[in-house]
Amino acid sequence: MKRYSAFAIAREALRHHAGWERAWASPEPRAQYDVVIVGAGGHGLATAYYLAKNHGITNVAVLEKGWLGGGNTGRNTTIIRSNYLQDESAAIFEKSRTLYETLSQELNYNIMFSPRGVMMLAQTEHELRAWKRTAHANRLASIQSRMVTPDEVRKIVKVINIDGPRYPVLGGLWQPRGGTARHDAVAWGYARAASDLGVHIIQNCAVTGVDRDATGVTGVQTGKGPIRCNRLCLVVAGSSGVLAEMAGFRLPVESLALQALVSEPIKPVLDCVVMANTVHGYISQSDKGELVIGGGADGFNNYTQRGSFQHVEETVRALVETFPLISRLKMLRQWGGIVDMTGDRSPIIGPAPVPGIFLNCGWGTGGFKAIPGSGWATAEMLADGAPRALAAPFSLERFAEGRMIDESVAAAVAH
Repeated sequence: MKRYSAFAIAREALRHHAGWERAWASPEPRAQYDVVIVGAGGHGLATAYYLAKNHGITNVAVLEKGWLGGGNTGRNTTIIRSNYLQDESAAIFEKSRTLYETLSQELNYNIMFSPRGVMMLAQTEHELRAWKRTAHANRLASIQSRMVTPDEVRKIVKVINIDGPRYPVLGGLWQPRGGTARHDAVAWGYARAASDLGVHIIQNCAVTGVDRDATGVTGVQTGKGPIRCNRLCLVVAGSSGVLAEMAGFRLPVESLALQALVSEPIKPVLDCVVMANTVHGYISQSDKGELVIGGGADGFNNYTQRGSFQHVEETVRALVETFPLISRLKMLRQWGGIVDMTGDRSPIIGPAPVPGIFLNCGWGTGGFKAIPGSGWATAEMLADGAPRALAAPFSLERFAEGRMIDESVAAAVAH
């Protein structure tokens, strides 16, 4: 595969851009693969890439029922951070954040990573104590984050109102190396690099059934015919429960919509990400000038990918006091993604009850930031047949054993 570069752009400009090749191949599926990964979102594509790059396993198929990156990977608010409270969460998210920093160079694809910083506001005394606890935990885990005063918050976030009558800003947890990346570019970059290593990416190929015998999984039924495999990895976010049921077991997850919206473009006013748990919202500004706004997940189970007026009203109303300027803006568009939530709001990475099936699911509302670390850890698991240290704490057995990794209270806006 030809490398992208400034010289390539100049060369193709002289040839009227007729020489660009397809970013990834679109092969017909083989009858059998060593590994089949269901789900061509960020997590599935990252798993396939690291499986080929780090472990030399290239007889891999990534099956996608729709188009590549058309699920949650292309429907999120692109936040990247690692300042989690629990050690297990902090480890995998920091691995991911570290990989994001050099991912454009590694994939030879500009993912537009922007380490602009993430500010998590404390607007109650309880929240202030919680962020102090998280800051101490981050320091012990060698993660760069620190508490800041209201005056420091005002200097970093110049458009904020820190003296709100109901929710004054009492401080914040600041992670300067957090930020954002272009969500679809992450999927495209991993797809291009994985395809170049020999991975088959097969779009418009829905899985309709899982084949198994007395020893475990043997393959899958798809819209393009049966495909046999030695190992099957389910990486389908909100559809995890549906695929698990096809394979004959249940997962402790529930699926619901997470909605977001963007405003009309305006001049630059916000150069970091701000998360406000008390007023239940988070906000950043895109390169095009739009304010990207998100909130919590829907309060009821559903599989919709559409937004709703009542959710927009709830989220924006909560943010107006802290960011008065947004009250004058028009909404440009809104959307939703289907997320899969576990009881402790931490993911599941590990073997399934059926031998040969492996899981990567339950990322809830924070899956985008975990893509590189998740793919790295899942590739290790598929290569070895069992998770290594990074993924081991997130096994399915933790729910039966009572060793929860509880991030539901510690994470801002359940994120």
